Amino acid sequence: MAAGRVCRFLLRGRSSSERSPTIICAPDEHPRLSQEAIRASSPLLAVSGGRLLRKVFLEAACTLRSWEPESYSRDGDIIIGGVFVVHSEFTSSELTFKEEPKPVSCDGFYIRYYRDVVAMVFAIEEINRTPDLLPNVTLGFRICDSCASDLRALRRSLELLSGKKELVPGYGCPNHPVLAGIIGDTFSSLTVPIARVLGALNYPQISHSSVLPTLSDKMQFPSFLRTVPSNAFQNIALARLTSHFGWTWVGMIIADTESGLQGGQDIKRQIEKEGGCVAFMERISPHYPHQKVLQLVEFIRRHTVQVIIVHSSEVAVKALLEALYRLKVDDKVWIFSASFAITQGLFSNQSWRILNGALGLAPYTESMPGFEEFLQRLHPSTSSDDIFVQFYWEQAFKCSWPRTNETKTTVHKEQVEQIEVCSGEEMPGNKAMALFELEDLSYTYHSYLAVYAFAQAIDTLIACIPGHGPFSNGACANLNELHQWQILHYLKNLHSEPGSKVSVSFDVNGDVPASYNILNIQISQNGDFKTINVGKLSPKETDYRDFVINTSAIHWTDGSAKVPRSVCSESCLPGYRKAAREEEPRCCYDCVPCSLGEVSNATDSIECLKCPDDHWSNERRDQCIPKSIEFLSFEEPLGLTLTMSASTMTLLTASVMCVFIKFRDTPIVKANNLGLSYLLLLSLMLCFLCSFIFVGCPQKITCVLRQTVFGIVFSISISAVLAKTVVVVIAFRARNPGSRARKWLGSKTPKSIVAFCSLVQVAIYLAWCFTYSPFPEVNMKSNTEKIIIECNEGDTIFLYCMLGYMGVLATISFIVAFLSRNLPGSFNEAKLITFSMLVFVSVWIAFIPAYLSTRGKYMVAAEVFAILCSSAGLLGCIFFPKCYIILIRPDRNTREQLTGKVKLVIKKTE
Repeated sequence: MAAGRVCRFLLRGRSSSERSPTIICAPDEHPRLSQEAIRASSPLLAVSGGRLLRKVFLEAACTLRSWEPESYSRDGDIIIGGVFVVHSEFTSSELTFKEEPKPVSCDGFYIRYYRDVVAMVFAIEEINRTPDLLPNVTLGFRICDSCASDLRALRRSLELLSGKKELVPGYGCPNHPVLAGIIGDTFSSLTVPIARVLGALNYPQISHSSVLPTLSDKMQFPSFLRTVPSNAFQNIALARLTSHFGWTWVGMIIADTESGLQGGQDIKRQIEKEGGCVAFMERISPHYPHQKVLQLVEFIRRHTVQVIIVHSSEVAVKALLEALYRLKVDDKVWIFSASFAITQGLFSNQSWRILNGALGLAPYTESMPGFEEFLQRLHPSTSSDDIFVQFYWEQAFKCSWPRTNETKTTVHKEQVEQIEVCSGEEMPGNKAMALFELEDLSYTYHSYLAVYAFAQAIDTLIACIPGHGPFSNGACANLNELHQWQILHYLKNLHSEPGSKVSVSFDVNGDVPASYNILNIQISQNGDFKTINVGKLSPKETDYRDFVINTSAIHWTDGSAKVPRSVCSESCLPGYRKAAREEEPRCCYDCVPCSLGEVSNATDSIECLKCPDDHWSNERRDQCIPKSIEFLSFEEPLGLTLTMSASTMTLLTASVMCVFIKFRDTPIVKANNLGLSYLLLLSLMLCFLCSFIFVGCPQKITCVLRQTVFGIVFSISISAVLAKTVVVVIAFRARNPGSRARKWLGSKTPKSIVAFCSLVQVAIYLAWCFTYSPFPEVNMKSNTEKIIIECNEGDTIFLYCMLGYMGVLATISFIVAFLSRNLPGSFNEAKLITFSMLVFVSVWIAFIPAYLSTRGKYMVAAEVFAILCSSAGLLGCIFFPKCYIILIRPDRNTREQLTGKVKLVIKKTE
């Protein structure tokens, strides 16, 4: 290398195949490169004065300073990377930047998570033994532990891409086998940063348990696929599950991450679509201080909700469950989203008792033949490359391997009494196998599926026929110069052949068809743990309206089979409607009875329905019943009473007429104008009889005749009374010699009075009929509970004119009779007519307000009653005193009696 110059190497090029080492030389201003640095560099071109000196090829071309990557690896022609959560806890050192930052420290090994790693290894070994799939290609793997740390997950992913220790995005070692892609990570919060980097570099990534809906966005995550359903389907399923059991008042515990908040909001929207309400949405994190966890527990204890949905990883809620047990908050029903893996070994037995009766969603799984036997063969001596097998051994046999590093033992603190040293001679049995929780292979099976997806995609890639390939000009991928974006193409277009042992296919968003099992956690009295499959959801066109669930197989928190209640307000029974409470969720309401004429025939009705016009609500307001039809009928007591009264009064009037006919030659009958008396009695009989027209169902003819007969007959009656009064006055005035009143004596005067007065009433009625004739009408407005069949009187002005005219006649008769009341009583009816008119006018004056204030049959009854009373008043006041003399005191019915009284009066007057 030329003196006075320092040369450093630089990699140029977009891809690993295009990169070329280049030397950049600068003046000797910096320390010279050491031979060790040169040997650790890529091949260098030493340039001096623009002349090529030499070309150097060195090994270990891509190693820079970093700590040793911890991975479980096995060589092969093609490598599949894996990033899994095996240890669920991590501790970060304080970053002072006064010394090189140390990596995070992992803790909390759990066999349930390790099972996902073993499933990946099992699938790769199974594929390598299968002659039908990748017959001439051996798959290898490199698996890293993210320890539930997003920083560590990203570093391990970049290490897989670089092929060695250092994190060089987009750079791979030339002598390293092709990395087909990466499987993982376990949690969505860890998967997102990995997916962003891999998407930028077009590296395929298949997650076996990340369910965040955002990962389906191919604009943000173009190279991401998964073998579990997206939360977009799960969130609908959770809402349908709560709706199925009638839980409208639920709480939510979500992970304090971006994915947890996003998923929680979506679940809340789906629950609200189903008519439920989320009472609270609290966050949880494994890094929360103990005091904050206790505050959350106290909040849950005080709250009225009985059902709580947990949308978080199981690691995050571990401290919460322990605190719930210590404070004896064990009366809640827990529902877990698919983000929560039901892992028995993760929690203590006391914590699991809090979850007794809980429900959880788990992606649908199938069996993995041979997997249990593969687990039984796990042994530290035969799996020396497995960096996790010793942790499994320690938990299975409660022993500890001697270690020189600071790696912590995996035995739980409550199990630490006297830990023996592991010898490797321990015999795996059923108890050790139980730690793998093989009754539920959720997510483990999907790790197995992810390996088969890569294998089938690569197998299809190798089977490509040149000229018929999917790339430019029908080209196929070259296995020796394989690019990851080519594998991604085959993954996205993967369609398993019928009859394949494992069927995998992805939609345009990189998702698999959604299907969930519904699990029920059941803890027996002796502490036995079971997860029972009680249902399945397999949506059609992303709709969960139809799912299968065996409610009788579920054991709830209290051990009973009765479904718990979780509502803010109890259901409103039929006949009531829900009235929202001010400033409270819509699930909190009061039950208000339906108004008259409205009903609700279903539970929890939002509004009451108005009954049709011809129906009415029953007493319970839950059914519309036909309205009762009302009119004054002959059968009901009121109608029967009125008709019997009318009949009696008619017979009585007829009897009076018979008396007058029989005793027509007696002086008292002759003295009171016999013809007018007969006319008055006949009209009174007709007045009583016209009452029958008002009783019964109104018809067109009866509506027309009601007021016709009533008005005309009453006009004749009053006209007759007026004529009798006028005749009395004329008779006594004509007694004086030379009186002009004599010319008015005779039958023409009373006839003319009756005829004239009656014709005026007839004229009023004719004008009424020709203008607006009465007709029958169904009235549904006057009384909301009944249908009133009545006569529509048309223009009421004519009715009032008719009544007013009768009032005028009655008033004139009353005045004339009152003025002539002091005439000699032997021949004088004036006093009797005065009383009769007083009764008549009083009755009809009282009738008017009664008529106007009533409706239906009572209005008709008021008119009939007025007709009967006024007619009876005329009959009683005018004719009963005469009948009394005729029948009871015939001695007074003589001319001498009448004449003598007259003379006595005349003498006294003189």
